Amino acid sequence: MAKYGFKEGQGLGRQEQGMSQALQVEKTSKRGGKIIHEKDISKEPPASTLFASPALPPPNLQLLTPPQQTQGESITEVMKNPSKVVLLRNMVGPGEVDEDLEPEVKEECAKYGEVQKCVIFEIPANSDDEAVRIFVEFKRLESAIKAVVDLNGRYFGGRIVKGGFYNIDKFRRFELAD
Repeated sequence: MAKYGFKEGQGLGRQEQGMSQALQVEKTSKRGGKIIHEKDISKEPPASTLFASPALPPPNLQLLTPPQQTQGESITEVMKNPSKVVLLRNMVGPGEVDEDLEPEVKEECAKYGEVQKCVIFEIPANSDDEAVRIFVEFKRLESAIKAVVDLNGRYFGGRIVKGGFYNIDKFRRFELAD
């Protein structure tokens, strides 16, 4: 940049009114981030890190991990026993199931692979986030894995979805309350 006349601390443009530092991004989710305003960044960054790739994420990103990973099993624990059946919890609350939910879930899950079956099971006496269970059976195991990785921790209707695998034998015997 120096060969184009840029001097550190000086803004870009004819009247030097433009940005004076490279843009920096803070990762906020798996696929998103926010641009950090240059006023929020320390004025004198070390010269060695001016154009270097970011080293470690800021410590406050630990607050952004999906609740399922901090409260229950981690994603690595969930991945230890994969199956073709995906269990989605906390998508809707009790009494919020309507006729559009099943086709909507099927359509969304078809992005990961061919869906064999979608079953919505409501357990009335359970807690709010566990009351409605949505089971999606995929044709291939790889599709189910992609779905769990992408859907776990994602927002749906203001709720954080808890995704995991469900035993295929129990699913076929309709033992859906376990």
